[in-house]
Amino acid sequence: MAFDTYSNLKTAIANFLARDDLTTQIPDFISLAEARMSRELDTRSQEKRANANTVSGTEFITLPTDLRQLRLVRLNTSPITVLQYKSPDVYYSTYNDASTGKPVAYTIIGTELGMRPIPDAIYQTDLVYSEDLSALTDSNTSNTILSRHPDAYLYGSLAAANQFLMDEARANQYDALFSRAMEEIKTDTQNSKYASGSLAMSSA
Repeated sequence: MAFDTYSNLKTAIANFLARDDLTTQIPDFISLAEARMSRELDTRSQEKRANANTVSGTEFITLPTDLRQLRLVRLNTSPITVLQYKSPDVYYSTYNDASTGKPVAYTIIGTELGMRPIPDAIYQTDLVYSEDLSALTDSNTSNTILSRHPDAYLYGSLAAANQFLMDEARANQYDALFSRAMEEIKTDTQNSKYASGSLAMSSA
């Protein structure tokens, strides 16, 4: 049976476990696998873009709630202005007054992005970032990882399940399969990014 949906994945996990008494726990096993995938994976399907307008005289804008890692911040000026990241201590020591102007640097504090010089006008700001893995639910029945790498979901969930069942040997077995699947996804992601870069360079 293809486990290309959340429902089919849960059925496959139950079949592999040969148990019919873990129905309520299986979503937890999937969530544990997703937690590790979300920490380790950085696939192209997780890349997103968002934009927001600055407010004149206001230093901070709110970051997207699904942001995992910020890749690029730019102002849609002419020409485009790419802001340089500064750690908070360097940011405030370099721009140590409340002067306004076109921003050239940014920092991240909590759930907010700060820009200095403090914007002196309305600037459209583009954010390129990677998001957390889109978790499977009854309403979100699939995602790119499940459709392209269902073995990762299966083995990760089975590793968690056997840890729950205190079957160390099987847990280690499935964890090794899960780790191998994760490495293959990372390699696939890197190859894909390299191929995209090569195509872009050769077509220029």
